[in-house]
Amino acid sequence: MGRGMRAGKKPGGGGQAAMQKQLQQMQAMQKKMEELQSKLEEQEVTATAGGGAVSVTVNGKRELTNIVIKPEAVDPDDVEMLQDLIMAAVNEGMRQIEEMSASEMQKLTGGLGIPGL
Repeated sequence: MGRGMRAGKKPGGGGQAAMQKQLQQMQAMQKKMEELQSKLEEQEVTATAGGGAVSVTVNGKRELTNIVIKPEAVDPDDVEMLQDLIMAAVNEGMRQIEEMSASEMQKLTGGLGIPGL
């Protein structure tokens, strides 16, 4: 017999129940993560650039859902400025929604160190 083993005892006999419990916990966490993901997809953030000259709304699916451009931001002689403002506002909206998602996932996983979260 191996070291530390006693006659009549099977190694890891109680491990089956612990493994089953761990599997149930993981399934419950997966369900919570799916619910959270669904909730996050419904969230929206609005970001602006140029002091509010350009405003964009991004949803949790990382889709651009609205753009508002104030008339004074439209200068036919400086289209590049308007393009830069739109890009800046969209990038900020995407950053905000990503930050929101990461924060909510961190709350759920509690720092478990799950890769990709």
